Amino acid sequence: MFEIRTVRARVFLQVLLALLTIPFVLPLIQMVQGAFAGLGWYNFVVVWQTGVIPTFFANSIILSVAVIALVYIGSMTAAFAFAKLRIRGKEIYFWLMLVALTLPEVILLSPLFVTFTKLQLYNTLAAVILPLAALQMPFAILLARNYYDGIPFELVDAARIDGANLPRLFWYVMLPLTKPIASAIVVLTLINAWNSYLLPLVFLQDRANQVVTLLPQFFVGEFSNDQTKILAAALMAAVPTILAYILMQKNFERGLSAGALK
Repeated sequence: MFEIRTVRARVFLQVLLALLTIPFVLPLIQMVQGAFAGLGWYNFVVVWQTGVIPTFFANSIILSVAVIALVYIGSMTAAFAFAKLRIRGKEIYFWLMLVALTLPEVILLSPLFVTFTKLQLYNTLAAVILPLAALQMPFAILLARNYYDGIPFELVDAARIDGANLPRLFWYVMLPLTKPIASAIVVLTLINAWNSYLLPLVFLQDRANQVVTLLPQFFVGEFSNDQTKILAAALMAAVPTILAYILMQKNFERGLSAGALK
């Protein structure tokens, strides 16, 4: 762990960190100011009067919970296998899986559209849940595997000696130790799932299935758009992810720092 001992170094680090946060803070300030511009709080009233807020938020909650569940189950089990089990060729499988990190969503739209149309999943939440979970799985497995690597093999051997089979070893020994990295994965997955825009825009055409990231479209017309209402809708959509991060901040930071080390 680094320890800054001199006052000059501490001042330099504080100034550097403050400068690095400016590009991220300024857009947020502009969004809040724009959301309250003009009519003030009435901008949020107008957004609520669209009548779709409860439906859109409910759909986003269902989508996010489903994606989190799939990513959590898949990443925890796969990372355990990659880190602690003796599987022939597992490193090859692991690096092939990481190749998926290089794939942007946009190049998958055409094959996904054809696939979901044939499976009659188009215009359903499943058409967004499955690709989102698949796209986020590789990075979650990478984080979880690094965390599992930090757990001593002696603990696994001791559990085996005590008679624990593989499911019991995973459920009662390994899984309780992964709460920090699990919190990090849950928060990251929630942010990515809740803020997903491209996949819902393409695969969710029925208003009854749409999510909060599509809410600003109500204030965008062919020849004009209402920026204050768009920013108010965006601010309303951002509140749940901000609250989730605040509530899980300690475990999130612990998980990321632990997952970055072997």
